[in-house]
Amino acid sequence: MPPICFTEAPFAAESGGVRVAIRLTPRARIDRLGGIVRAADSAPMLKASVTAPPSEGRANDALLALLAKSWGVPRRDLALVGGAKSRNKTVPVAGEPAELLKRLAVLLAGLPAA
Repeated sequence: MPPICFTEAPFAAESGGVRVAIRLTPRARIDRLGGIVRAADSAPMLKASVTAPPSEGRANDALLALLAKSWGVPRRDLALVGGAKSRNKTVPVAGEPAELLKRLAVLLAGLPAA
């Protein structure tokens, strides 16, 4: 498997799934996924907003629930492996990488511009 590289999309294939880079905004008006935003290092990130506060991991839990519902994947296939106390999150999605990349590309194309 090639090294993980976020060049144009906020996700990349890895062994056993896809890794997604996310920029989370807690305490938003609604739970939703936005478009692509750029981090300070110009890496693409998926913009997400949740109504939950960041305390006690509630925003992280709300993010994973939002991703599971929006992407139609079981919640057990998602985890938070980076950024537990940061707005920048790393979430691996378990499954067949080629299938997930296709699905996520289609879903990403349908999101509003950030």
